[in-house]
Amino acid sequence: MSVRGTTRRVRGNDYRVLRPPEHFTPELRVSVIVPAYGAQDKLDLVLQGLARQTYPAGLTEIIVVDNGSSPPLRLPEGTAARLVVCERPGRAAARNAGLALATGDVIHWLDSDVVLTPGAIEAHMRWHHAAPYLSVTGYLRFTTAPLPAVLPDDLEAAFEPAEPHAWLVGLVERTDGLTNNPVRPFSLHVGGATSVSARLVEAAGPMDDDLILGQDTEMGYRLHQAGAVFVPEPLARAYHLGPTMRMRAQERIDRVSHAFVADRIPAYQWLRTHPARRWKVPNVTAVLDGTAGYEAVRATVDALLASTVADLSVVLVGPWDTLDRDRRAPLDDPHLDLVLVHGHYEHESRVLLATAEQVDPSVPFVLRLPAGWVPGEDSVARLLALARAEGLGLVRVLLAETPGEVVTARLERVSALARARIVARPGEPLDDAVEDVSGVRWVVGEEYGFASEPGEILGRRAAYRARKQAEAEAARLEREAERLRAQVAKWREEAARWRRSTVELRREVGTLRRDLHAARRGQDGVRAVLARRMKRVLTKRTRG
Repeated sequence: MSVRGTTRRVRGNDYRVLRPPEHFTPELRVSVIVPAYGAQDKLDLVLQGLARQTYPAGLTEIIVVDNGSSPPLRLPEGTAARLVVCERPGRAAARNAGLALATGDVIHWLDSDVVLTPGAIEAHMRWHHAAPYLSVTGYLRFTTAPLPAVLPDDLEAAFEPAEPHAWLVGLVERTDGLTNNPVRPFSLHVGGATSVSARLVEAAGPMDDDLILGQDTEMGYRLHQAGAVFVPEPLARAYHLGPTMRMRAQERIDRVSHAFVADRIPAYQWLRTHPARRWKVPNVTAVLDGTAGYEAVRATVDALLASTVADLSVVLVGPWDTLDRDRRAPLDDPHLDLVLVHGHYEHESRVLLATAEQVDPSVPFVLRLPAGWVPGEDSVARLLALARAEGLGLVRVLLAETPGEVVTARLERVSALARARIVARPGEPLDDAVEDVSGVRWVVGEEYGFASEPGEILGRRAAYRARKQAEAEAARLEREAERLRAQVAKWREEAARWRRSTVELRREVGTLRRDLHAARRGQDGVRAVLARRMKRVLTKRTRG
């Protein structure tokens, strides 16, 4: 469906509802950004491949970024590409330099050693004409064939045999084409041959050039947060000229990449194994009204900070910049409660005192909770578990209900609300759109440990003790279960022995019965002989 019409709604990452037509009228401009460092021979072949694309040249912008090559790169005569220079080293910096000059509706990342087949860009763009919030990745094949001086017409003949992108193919196959709500669909955002809606790129921001490695994945995560749907497109084929650095040294690359992306991508929970440390991007941020009164704010914030979810931050919104503490008569200060809240949390690193809501767009979950309502130690963890298990975009928590008021809290999945904002119709409640793209659940606050009165703050030490007690109890139950299993085994052995005895007794009884029957038959025979003899004797006596 044209992006100019009603925007189709994709639930999760199931893009199959879009069904883009094979034939469409091209309308969108695409900017192909090619960062390059040396390897002029490969760049020449890449540009020749771009010149053969079936997508209209008038809608295609090609930007080559020379990332400090020596000698400098040059463009072949007759190419439609632009050449710019980026002195800051790194592929992320080079891509950002090209991005700053791009004017297309779609941004197409292309490495300088990736040759596209003629229909590749068209295969990308048919998806972007179907929805304005997509990230489309083509299929790479890695060739070790000698490089031709001029790109031949038959790429398959020139570059095959070639190896498929095994990791990408495996990811797609394991997740039914990335449609069954995979945990990390943004992993598909690989910079070698991926196209992204410029609208999404603008919302997500440029690549993080502070990262040494992993910039593609980190940007893919931010695109996901901005509402992106990730689409693998097998018709968008390309040949990678030689193996990638990752193929040559995957373990070493992962070691470097993971050290940095753990701070930036909360979805990589297996990299966040420390039970208490802070990360650049927390897993959840709670937003509260800091003007609701000192005792109420403190009860809620302290309970949040004592939660079993340590990967959490709090934003207190209030007019903190207007405070002017009364040094002479502090108890008469009309803004005393604000002063107390500010003073109490001014130096708490996990609490941000903000004059307007400030939540890092990379934070995956936002909890909106009225001050004075106190979550239990495990309340936040249970809400997060529910949202993840059911892929929910919003969990609404009913805290209290009266004839005149309903008090609620909300756990929002940032990526779902971002998608909902893109597809929502004018005047449509945002939560209705969230229901369509991700799902909404209501739960009762009391059942999830929320209370209106503060209790004793036990914190994670209590959770630790409870966990240790639970582990000890589990060990005790396991020992008891082992004892019972041994007892059962003994009983089974005893039952088997009794069954064997029963069989033997039955055999003995059968033998006795046969013997008794034989004896009875023997007695009957003797009685018959005696009867006949007696009869003969009596007969003789009667005749005599």
